[in-house]
Amino acid sequence: MANSTVEKLTPTRVKLSITVTPDDLKPSIAHAYEHIAQDVQIPGFRKGKVPAPIIDQRIGRGAVIEHAVNEGLDKFFREATVEHKLRVVGRPAADITQWPNEKDFSGDLLVDIEVDVRPEIEIPAYDGITLTVDAIEADEAAIDAEVENLRARFGTLVPVDRPAAKGDFVELDLVATIDGAEIDRAEGVSYEVGSGELLEGIDDAIESLTAGEDTTFRSALVGGDHAGSEAEVSVSVKAVKERELPEADDDFAQIASEFDTIAELRASLVERVSQQGVFTQGSAARDKLVETLLEQIDIPVPPKLIEDEVHNHLEGESRLEDDVHRAEVTEASEKQFRTQVLLDTIAEQADVQVSQEELSQYLIQSASQYGMAPQEFVEALQSSNQLPALVGEVARNKALAIALGKVKVVDTNGKPVDLSDFVVTDDEAADESEAAAEEKPAAKKAAAKKAPAKKADDAEAAEKPAAKKPAAKKAPAKKADDAEAAEKPAAKKPAAKKAPAKKAADKAE
Repeated sequence: MANSTVEKLTPTRVKLSITVTPDDLKPSIAHAYEHIAQDVQIPGFRKGKVPAPIIDQRIGRGAVIEHAVNEGLDKFFREATVEHKLRVVGRPAADITQWPNEKDFSGDLLVDIEVDVRPEIEIPAYDGITLTVDAIEADEAAIDAEVENLRARFGTLVPVDRPAAKGDFVELDLVATIDGAEIDRAEGVSYEVGSGELLEGIDDAIESLTAGEDTTFRSALVGGDHAGSEAEVSVSVKAVKERELPEADDDFAQIASEFDTIAELRASLVERVSQQGVFTQGSAARDKLVETLLEQIDIPVPPKLIEDEVHNHLEGESRLEDDVHRAEVTEASEKQFRTQVLLDTIAEQADVQVSQEELSQYLIQSASQYGMAPQEFVEALQSSNQLPALVGEVARNKALAIALGKVKVVDTNGKPVDLSDFVVTDDEAADESEAAAEEKPAAKKAAAKKAPAKKADDAEAAEKPAAKKPAAKKAPAKKADDAEAAEKPAAKKPAAKKAPAKKAADKAE
């Protein structure tokens, strides 16, 4: 293994200095000859059978060294991060400061690699933390609201001859144009006026229209190839319908539930309201715990990582010039990074493990949210290198459940809140870790079949370095999307050498 040292540049960035001896590089040199022999065609030799001396003569040892360094640099980088226990969160930028001698491959390869890392933080003591959440109010008003929700579900839509009003359902035809060119069209769209779930500005445009009328308005598109662009939208109202609700009587109870009377139905809703209240309390407690811990801990963020993430986000929305939105996205990205660092640290300290069953359950739940079959959802994640991101999410959720079990939670009336369904005790965490550890051999075998790609998460991605010529030292390679595209290192020889080539930074970008 190559020798390496680490220098802490900032709380979120380090420089690895790696020394690769000729013996360390020798396997990569051998592979380089094999690969080059497969790629070149030289008269008199079969493909893949070109001897090393002929490659030296025709291609040059400079190209062999370059190939070997490109191949071995990632391995040396990974070994160094493991040795120094670095948690990489960004794309490395490598700078070759000394190359082996082209004549006989003697001399060390010296490389400096700068990379963003997860900052080290201290989790404060949970003693003394008290979280306050809203009390559960299973009163008559809450029951009435549940009954109204049921009535709405079983309501019928009746056409009316009047202007559309908030709460009505309208049938619409929509045509969006930019500079007179049609870019999208939708017909027969059913929309609830006032819901705000279609296009910005549509409620104001159609609220006074009756069936058969049309109008135009301008709106920013939220999806498709033109997301973020402002378009002129023509909308035609084909029908206006109001929702008629059934009477809340015994007949309705028999239609909407397994109960015979409305009184029995209302009694059953008390338990539902209570269960929903507990869920709301649990979710609120989790959010408040994160906010409380973030207020107590100074978690630095890597500026370049956030800058690149924000740029990619705004570029995808075609809003690079929107400074107000840039500030909003920057704030959200920084908070997300701090939250991930917090929960990842808690997970490490608690030795959180994710079992195959937990991952499968989370995949099924996530697939249903996207309206996809679980297998289809998994395949989509694998194809976009996102599957391991869910492992990180499950681990963070468990870490938060462990932390939540260590703090006191009360409602606004001062009454202790039972969140036993939302917490994980230390004993439970230890048992789950043992069970997950026993699962690992089988889990690895299954993963090999599916070939799941690496994690798509800033706080856990370990990317490969992109090597640069010494002259390119001031222009580090740019960060890959979301700080986790694990690109292979691209080491290039200095221009003064016999086999010149462009800088690795050029290739990487």
